Parts: sequence; structure tokens; C-alpha cells
Amino acid sequence: MDVVPAMTDAVSSPPREAPSPQPANHTPSSNKKRKRAPATASPAPEGAAPPVPEIISTRADLSSRPRLSISRGPYFTPLKEGSEFFKTDPTGINRGRFRYTPAGINPPGCYQPCHTIETNPTSYRISWEDRSPFLHVTKDALGLLGTKGFRSARCNAPIREGHWFMEVKIVHGGGEHSADSGSEGSHVRLGWGRREAPLNGPVGLDGYSYGIRDKTGEKVTLSRPRPYGRPFTSGDVIGMYICLPPRRQADEKDPHDPAHIKRERIAIDLKGQEVFEILEYPQSKEMIALMDYSGKSSNTTSVPSSSTKKSATTKPERPTVPVRKTTPELRPLPTLSDSRIVFFINGECQGVAFQDLYDYLQLRATDPSRKAKEKKRGREGVKEHRENPFDDGSLGYYPFISLFNSACVRINPGPDFDFPPPPDIDALVNGIAVQEGQERTWRPIYERYSEYMKEQWALDEKEEEEGRVELLKLAEQEKEDVEKKAQKLRKRQQAEARKRAKQAAVSSTPEPASSVTQPSPLRHYTAYEPDEFADRSPAPQEVQSAHSEPTSEYGDMDAENTMTRHSSESPWPQMEMDDIAAGADVIDSLIASSV
Repeated sequence: MDVVPAMTDAVSSPPREAPSPQPANHTPSSNKKRKRAPATASPAPEGAAPPVPEIISTRADLSSRPRLSISRGPYFTPLKEGSEFFKTDPTGINRGRFRYTPAGINPPGCYQPCHTIETNPTSYRISWEDRSPFLHVTKDALGLLGTKGFRSARCNAPIREGHWFMEVKIVHGGGEHSADSGSEGSHVRLGWGRREAPLNGPVGLDGYSYGIRDKTGEKVTLSRPRPYGRPFTSGDVIGMYICLPPRRQADEKDPHDPAHIKRERIAIDLKGQEVFEILEYPQSKEMIALMDYSGKSSNTTSVPSSSTKKSATTKPERPTVPVRKTTPELRPLPTLSDSRIVFFINGECQGVAFQDLYDYLQLRATDPSRKAKEKKRGREGVKEHRENPFDDGSLGYYPFISLFNSACVRINPGPDFDFPPPPDIDALVNGIAVQEGQERTWRPIYERYSEYMKEQWALDEKEEEEGRVELLKLAEQEKEDVEKKAQKLRKRQQAEARKRAKQAAVSSTPEPASSVTQPSPLRHYTAYEPDEFADRSPAPQEVQSAHSEPTSEYGDMDAENTMTRHSSESPWPQMEMDDIAAGADVIDSLIASSV
């Protein structure tokens, strides 16, 4: 099995701590990692068992791993003896809903466990990961070979703004037949596509990509061919030019602006290599609606047929209120003004193929969908994939190469081209004469790789700084929580101490000698004849004079003397007189309280 040669000096990653002395084939112990749920497991490369990726989550998992600046892979398996085309394994090829980028372990003390690293060769080329597994590549990642059906590949850096040019040489295509091409021959489609364009279909399949066909020279997008240029075949060189306006800056006052740059990725272990697993951007319903050829309105509903005859026993129907179906309103699709795509065939300009391309940024999320996704994020936790409504730095237009059957091409990112275009391609297509000695307005696409890697490393540093700030906030919050808990504990202890002291004071107080409740003196009375003691009863004036001034210091004494005088003259038994005296005391106290 052949291995990729050592890294070149084209671009080097930012200086980081030297790798620890570990063997290159070191594989960490699997019992220290938490396995990913089967629902989010990564698909397997062709002909291999499904890998079981492991999430890289703690520093303990990374202490024994080597820190790399260049990814270990890929490993090459030749298609046959002496072939220049290979299968790559164990590279994580983008499939379905996930894509992969190489990751390297950060030194101890970093907030993020991993950072972005390169893969050999460190230059602009066909991406090892971002291609259909049915396409085979050369070791320099510039040659591409198809197998059966239309399969596609993207290059390893997107175009986000500016004027860029590259060439693609048709090695085998144009409908030519070979032993492996079948009766339909081999065909090539070339163009530019976004992240959402599928890899198991040709360029121009939907609104996410724009291309041309070798058989007819037609341009195609949304699967609708239109006349454009002349056909091309094996041996021809196709020049690909794209012009995009300056990238729109995000509105800092709008937190939901799709132009904000934010990455959502999880570092995992895939067959002994650290990689970032990223949830691929989904296709929007607005772009899918562009593929509707029927032209029928989505609001039409079928109406059941009714008979004109009415039965005699049929009761008149009540008028029903029509129910309106609430269909989600489609969001507008923004375009990039002054953007264009131009193709050359052997140096001959074919004119503008496409202009005002669809914007590569995500459509702004609606409020209901955003709230639902935020609620889902809270349920899923930290180590679950999230749909990213923002730009993660990888959005843009990529060179998109589609091969049918055994077609074969080789890309040329520059700087030396077989058919260099004029210095100002825009002036050429606009019919403006190009002056001699004019400065070149376009850039060879090979320069884009180093620029893109610098952007990714800048995002790494930004995320690390944001992580440190977040870590400090969490530490302060934890400190406040600890202080609040300690304060609550002190208050609880003080309250318990006061409660114990009160209970001790109550238990030490002696109880009164008699706790038996005395009966109220007002409950006792004596029945007598009214006339028997009429001459001995006190006059109303005497009683009134005895109780007229209850607040005086002599009032109680006078009342007591009065009661004593009457009790001595009364023939009532002594017990009854005592009860009356007690009742008088109660009345005196009530009068005093009322005054």
C-alpha cells in the first residue's frame, strides 16, 4: 500500500507546540471514549465496514495522542497494477448529511481540543473528502477518473469573492467509448457549485450549481439545458472563470443575520485520525421549489363532485365556512449582483454562461423555525449536531467536476496555463477593447488555497479566544453560585440555632402550680323573690356612684367597700356573695378597658 509523500512547503500551519514523541500509528485506547450514538454514526467508505467514530471530549483522551500539523491520510490503494488512479482509505468521504475536515490536537491549556490542519498535498486540488466515493484520484489530487453513472467532486477551497480562473483538460470524454464506458460512452460536465449541490449527480442538476455539457456545449442549471457554446471532447482544455462581488459583511446589530460567521463542528476519532464532523447544509424548500416543472399552484385543492338531484328526505345542509390551508410562505432568493460565469474552450471565449448567481449564504431562518431549533438544541445537549443558520467559512462556489462512466480529466489551478485568458475577462465579454500592457484583473485559483487556510486558522484563534472568555464567565458564575450556597447555609444554621435556643428557654421555664381553669363567676346566680329583699337592695344611684369613676385611683377601693357593705347587710349565703363580688370585679375590668 502506497502512502502520500511528505508535505510540501506551499503553506504551513500556524506555529504550535511540537508534537509529543508518539509513534505515527499510535491508536488511543477505546475504553476512554464515549461512543457516538448509532443514529449519528458516520457512513463507511466504499468496500469497508462502517466505522465507529468516537467523540473527542476531554483532555484526558488527548494526553497520549501525537499533535500533528499535517493529517496522516490518505492511504492509497491502486485500482490495478501500474494504474495512476487510486482509492483513498481511511479518509472520511463526505456522505449524506455529514462532511469531514482534518483536525489536529491543541497543546495543553487550550480551550478547544482540536484545530484545523492540512492534508497532503498542501495546495489547491481536488478534495480527498469532498467527492463521491465512486471517483478515483491521482496522488497529486489533480487527476480524476469516473466509474459508472454521473459522479462529482469539489475542490478544496471555495470562491467567496473576486475574479478567479482555472483550466480543466479533458483526458477522456465527449462521448468516446472504451472497454469500461458502455454503450453510452464517457461524458464530462464542468462548472461551479455550492456546498448543497449533491455529489452523486451532475453539475447543473439543481439551482445550487451551474455547468456546461461536453456533448452539446449547452449550459445547464436546474436540469434545464440551454444553448451556449460549442461541444468539446478528449484533448480539449476548458477554461473556467468566475466573478463574485465583495462578500457582504454581517450586521452586528442583527444577531440572526446569515452573514455572521460561526462554525458548528464536533471533533471525533475516525480510524485513528482526528477529524471534524460537520452537519452539511441542507437544501432549502425555496431552492427545491425551483425544480417544480408543473407550474401548478400549491394552493389548489380537489373539490368532490356532487349530483344535481336531491332526495326528498335529504335535509338542507348548513353552509360551511371554508377552511384556508396555511402554507408556509416561500422566502425570496437573493442573488449576487454583477456575478458571472464564463467558459473558454482551447482559449476561445464562449461568452457569459450565467450571471447574477444565487447568493451562497443561507436564507434567513423564520421565527417559528428558529425557536423550534433552539428548543431542540436545548434537548440534544452539547455533543449533538446542530443545523447552522450562519456561514461557517466554507460557503461559496467550488469548482465542480462531474464524470459519467469512465470519463477522465485533469485540473490545472495555475499559475501556468495552456491557454491564458486576456488580462481583463470582463472587458472581453462586455465588448470593451483590452489595452496592451493592462494589469491582470483575475487571479489563478491556486492562490486561493493559502488564503482559505489563513481564514480557517483565524477562525480557530477567534473560537479559542471566545472560549477563554466563556470559560472565565463560567468560573465567575460558579464562584457566585458557591457564595450563594454558603450564604444560604449560614442563614439556615443561624435559624436552627435560634430555634434550639428558644426551645431550651421554654423547657427551662417552671410551670404554674395549678393549671386548672376556674369557672367564670358570672355562671353562678341565685333565684329569689323580688319583694323579699327589695328594701335591702342597693339603690341604682348608689351603684352608679360606686362605678362612675373606674379610672380613679380610689375607684377600685370604693367599689370593694361598697360590695363589702352590701354583702354584710345581705341575708344571702356567703358563697353567693363571693360570686357576686367576683362578677363585679369582672364588670369593673370591662368598664375600665372600654374607657
